[in-house]
Amino acid sequence: MATLVRPREGRMIGGVCAALARRFSTSAFTMRAIFLVSCLLPGPQFLLYLALWLLLPTDRTAPKTAW
Repeated sequence: MATLVRPREGRMIGGVCAALARRFSTSAFTMRAIFLVSCLLPGPQFLLYLALWLLLPTDRTAPKTAW
């Protein structure tokens, strides 16, 4: 299993769903769909997303692209 870091590529907003998808070996689309469906249920989904966005480190292995 991959470590839980936010990737530099494949992000939409913060990269949390992409990080979780990489960790659990699913597609980012599937993880985003699961997150959107979970938002229909009561609970702190948005707070959890924000906390993961702040706490998960960014992937440092990918090279930065220079413009």
